[in-house]
Amino acid sequence: MGSYFWEMIAGTTPALTLPLKGRESQGTPSPSGGRRGWGWFIKRWPILFSAIALAITTGSTPAAELRIGLSGEVTSLDPHLLASQPNLTVARHVFESLTDVDPQTRLIPGLAESWRAIDATTWEFNLRRGVKFHDGSDFTAEDAAFSLQRPLSIKGSPGGFASYVRAIASATAVDAHTLRIKTKYPYGALPEDINSILIVSRKNALNAGPEDFDAGRAMIGTGPYKFVRYQRGDRLELARHDGWWGKAPAWPSWDRVTLRVIPADPSRTASLLSGELDVIEHVPSADIKKINKNNNLRVTQTTSWRTILLHLDQYRAQPPGITDVSGKPLAKNPFMDLRVRQAISKAINRAAIAERVMEGLAVPAANIVSPGVFGHNAALKAEAYDVEGAKKLLAAAGYPNGFHVTLAGPNNRYINDEQVLQTVAQLLTRVGIITRVEAMPMSAFLGRVRKEETSFALLGWGSFAADLALRSLVAAPNPDKGYGAWNWGRYANPRVDALMEQALGSVDRNKRETLAREANTLAMNDLAFIPLHHQVVSWAMRTGLNYTPRTDEFTFAHHFTPR
Repeated sequence: MGSYFWEMIAGTTPALTLPLKGRESQGTPSPSGGRRGWGWFIKRWPILFSAIALAITTGSTPAAELRIGLSGEVTSLDPHLLASQPNLTVARHVFESLTDVDPQTRLIPGLAESWRAIDATTWEFNLRRGVKFHDGSDFTAEDAAFSLQRPLSIKGSPGGFASYVRAIASATAVDAHTLRIKTKYPYGALPEDINSILIVSRKNALNAGPEDFDAGRAMIGTGPYKFVRYQRGDRLELARHDGWWGKAPAWPSWDRVTLRVIPADPSRTASLLSGELDVIEHVPSADIKKINKNNNLRVTQTTSWRTILLHLDQYRAQPPGITDVSGKPLAKNPFMDLRVRQAISKAINRAAIAERVMEGLAVPAANIVSPGVFGHNAALKAEAYDVEGAKKLLAAAGYPNGFHVTLAGPNNRYINDEQVLQTVAQLLTRVGIITRVEAMPMSAFLGRVRKEETSFALLGWGSFAADLALRSLVAAPNPDKGYGAWNWGRYANPRVDALMEQALGSVDRNKRETLAREANTLAMNDLAFIPLHHQVVSWAMRTGLNYTPRTDEFTFAHHFTPR
């Protein structure tokens, strides 16, 4: 039973909470420090009995609870409804995907042990045997095929997941452990795409809607944790899935996990400092130094895959929020002129934002994806800060006196997002683009974007590959192919689209990356959007914990290990 057993008897571990009263229930040591009497053991017999029973029935020492503070609002537990990072963070504790990625976003096996392209439009996936859903039923290729079809069938879905399955013509269970996928056209990015599609139980989700997942009725996955309780806007409670097939570093260290939703940075940090939480994600830059000075806490960091960028309206003649210096609508849309986009890029002091506003939690960006991500072009360098150069470009474009614009964005989603918005506004105002900021909660901001009420907006985007990012952010909108779902400015460049499609269509990974890098370079030179920086993401935790920081920013309880 190990040392943990004797620590429980001695009363020196808080891992079990038992109904004992008085000093001795808190593990108070003997004043003399000597041998304990029979009375002491009799009073602790309930602890002794519990420890023996647990060791016999589980074959392991009792596990503790891990309490994690999440930074984003969770809007739904349905794993196919809205592709937002907070939703996926909680869903991936319960559900899994056919393919997976490691902390550096490199593709690895998930519920599929292996896969291969039989030809340019046919893929075969060999599924793991012996995998069980939380209700004890077997995971089969039928569940996988159903899960790949479900995102397109959800009525009223705000979108996101559909783009990952648009290329699929059919998904067929050859047998219980073999899945064959036919694509509508040659498509080499399929293994990355289906990483975003979580596998649900066909039996439990066949007629289920988002409300059934939020209530827990359909929350039946194959993942390391089972659903216990969901309190919207507050927390998700999970229990260890003893039948899990996986071998994650910290499983089964935690038999209970609580994921607390705390979007407010000060509250999240305060909960960690008070001991209410064991871990928090997206540590506010202002709190890093304070946490590092605390001997009971530690911070771990990495450069995120998330690029913070500015979308510009490039499709309406007179977009909202843009006027001349007198307040009258402009005769034409200035964002359609490359010289204006170049002026905006030169007016932004990325190094100052990274150093001062982000307090070191950013890397100036010139790419659609961060360093190390598939298709990143290291030859592209962040635009140098050049006030005079920006003014000259504005004058050459016909705006010597500048113009007025409204910059919209969230104030509770990305690191120091509102401060970034305000700083960009001040920098643009210096060159004559008088900028007013509208910052609001992410949910309200996305509502404004969907209604096309913004023309200049901040977004953060992370992706496994440059061609996948281009598909969502830059490609001309094409609902049939799932292109341009997040191309808010409706930028369009046929050459970029052609290169992106060639990249996505190649099953030769080296050729695909070359094409993706070329498309990325062309889009960035054309300033399809204005890249600002790549976030540096941080986690803070008790000193007794370890976590390998993830490029994709996900926070997984089963990857926290006791030190």
